[in-house]
Amino acid sequence: MRSATTIRKRQIEPDPKYRSVALGKFVNYLMREGAKATAINLLYQAFDAITEKTKEDPIKTFDQAIKNASPLLEVRPRRIGGATYQVPMEVKPDRARALAYRAIINSARKKQGKPMAMFLADELMAAAKNEGEAVKRRENMHKLAEANRAFAHYARF
Repeated sequence: MRSATTIRKRQIEPDPKYRSVALGKFVNYLMREGAKATAINLLYQAFDAITEKTKEDPIKTFDQAIKNASPLLEVRPRRIGGATYQVPMEVKPDRARALAYRAIINSARKKQGKPMAMFLADELMAAAKNEGEAVKRRENMHKLAEANRAFAHYARF
């Protein structure tokens, strides 16, 4: 049996311009090879593009995009009696947010032909309107969980 020590969550630095911890976390996901300044500049360029195209607050667009791309359910493999079942489980809010960040960033990285900031802006705006690859990924996750609903009784509590 494990000891009852709790692991504290690390304190995330907020981003320098908007002082938002959520944006600071997003920058950390966006960052590659420790290039934080590059990731911050990329995010701010994307926000400038969002402001230019929609004439709205980019923070509201960002928050709506994350909300729309966050899954409520996911399937996790569970081995029972020699067989592995895909068991649908609820996603905790922190994990849902992390999955949304990853889905938005990965779908923007897949595209080629324009600067990354433009693709990131496009993906954030699409997700805010409940469209785009990140939202499709969430919907596919929900469909998979719905299809495997018969195995929900195997979920651990």
